[in-house]
Amino acid sequence: MLTVTVPDTDLLHRLDDLSDRVELVLWDLLSPLPTEVAERVSLVQIGHYWVQPDRWRRLTEVPNLRYVQLPSAGFEHALPLIPPGVTLCNGRGVHSTGTAELALALILAAQRGLPDALVAQREGRWFSPELPSLADRRVLVVGAGSVAQAVVDRLRPFEVELSLVARTARPGVHGIDELPQLLARTDIVVLTVPYSASTHHLLDAERLAALPDGALVVNVARGRVVDTEALLAELTSGRLRAALDVTDPEPLPAEHPLWHAPNTIITAHQGGNSDATYPRVAALLRRQLEHLLAGEPLDNVVTHS
Repeated sequence: MLTVTVPDTDLLHRLDDLSDRVELVLWDLLSPLPTEVAERVSLVQIGHYWVQPDRWRRLTEVPNLRYVQLPSAGFEHALPLIPPGVTLCNGRGVHSTGTAELALALILAAQRGLPDALVAQREGRWFSPELPSLADRRVLVVGAGSVAQAVVDRLRPFEVELSLVARTARPGVHGIDELPQLLARTDIVVLTVPYSASTHHLLDAERLAALPDGALVVNVARGRVVDTEALLAELTSGRLRAALDVTDPEPLPAEHPLWHAPNTIITAHQGGNSDATYPRVAALLRRQLEHLLAGEPLDNVVTHS
């Protein structure tokens, strides 16, 4: 029988119909597993927002571990923590819906002045300025994965002019080499790319300077995809606007000037932090278990054993 650890009782209950074929063991990686159980485990499901390195050290105590399944699409934090010979799978698709919802909410809030309206409401002040619409804006989505596609799907009904950028060009998608020219005619740029050496400071001072005055930078990717100091300079000058679910550093220190930059909305990495996560993690893990039981390759493999 296949033995798998799950991080919480919610996931345990969602998969209990597999109990005749899969041994599901509740494990939070904080306490050691009994030796006889640890020897049987072949797959460990990582919990939501388990990013503390100390917690992952117990993976080395599972002698026959073959697979680690993440709940997140991002996996750069996990690479140095996975024992040798273990296959790592990410959670591509799990957070696409929640992250796209938040991206759209950030865009609408910035375009329609909701932060200022909430301040005016608390002050009892009637506030009715003319503000930019989302309709008719030129929106550039950087990234072409599941989050990018979910963002695009939600933007289409808003009557925007949409462009997509990926690492390499293909029909309907621009290549990353075209980014400077595309930014020059973009009203709203939405970042959805994974973080890697190639996307580090993808929006640097030069590329931020290419954006038109008043453009909105929306980051639901990783904080280090944007050069924070360069962005802060553009925000402080009042030339650009920003709506950020991720920052560099993260968590953002209380004294960091980005908190008080004009025309800036910040949420605390909330893209995937919704109750939509749990059924989607369960559905992905169920598919992975069915693959293993059938002797088939797993989905979303990012490193091979």
